[in-house]
Amino acid sequence: MLLAIDIGNTNVVWGIFEGRTLLAHWRLATDPKTTADEYGILCANLLVRSGRTVEQITGAIISSVVPALTGTFESMIGTYFACTPLIVSSDMDTGLTLRYQNPKEIGSDRIVNAAAAHHKFQRDLIIVDFGTATTFCAVTHAGEYLGGVIAPGLGISAEALFARAAKLSKVELARPKTVIGTDTAGSIQSGLLFGYAGLVDALVRRMEQELGRPSYVIATGGLASVVAPETSSIRKVEPLLTLEGLEFLFRRAHDACSETEPR
Repeated sequence: MLLAIDIGNTNVVWGIFEGRTLLAHWRLATDPKTTADEYGILCANLLVRSGRTVEQITGAIISSVVPALTGTFESMIGTYFACTPLIVSSDMDTGLTLRYQNPKEIGSDRIVNAAAAHHKFQRDLIIVDFGTATTFCAVTHAGEYLGGVIAPGLGISAEALFARAAKLSKVELARPKTVIGTDTAGSIQSGLLFGYAGLVDALVRRMEQELGRPSYVIATGGLASVVAPETSSIRKVEPLLTLEGLEFLFRRAHDACSETEPR
């Protein structure tokens, strides 16, 4: 079995694969103060509760945008799962040609999403990831990663609003009944949800104008299922795109190693 781990700024999403099939996945809080042992015990317990054992894990891959936790998870996997994880970077063979001025600046999660989406769809793409930041990545049908856009995420925008406006209380990030709110909670929900839907559509439109052609727009990330239905540009939601991309990159690296081994 493969252990795939996506370390984001807010959550650590991880799952286990049997071949290309995702068997189970979990979401943990991202906390640089959490030790390798604490994460290891938690992951091992969740694995056992799902009916599997740590001994069944034979490989691991990590995508991390939190450098302080990359080493923590490397150590955890070595100690609790007895294997050395593959770490996603811009230097690895992803099947993409990175046209970014400095490819090392690209977040590993964006690389994973782009590689997975290109492999799956083989067409001109814009990938919208609703994470801590809302990111947009442009990928051509030939696998060229052209770059993208980074905007503040919906969650942190809401937190900033509540922190700076003393009379505004926190609300659930859910669809209000009307665009014109008739109470404070509904007004905030309208501004956040419909405002971000408008942001997505406007940025996609501008990206397509700059590209000179339409793109197939897909969405992923924790809030994709909330925002995507309110947009006119997003065609498909792929909630597990990053985990699927990690499995694809691990398989690609494993296949490449197998081809270079002496027979």
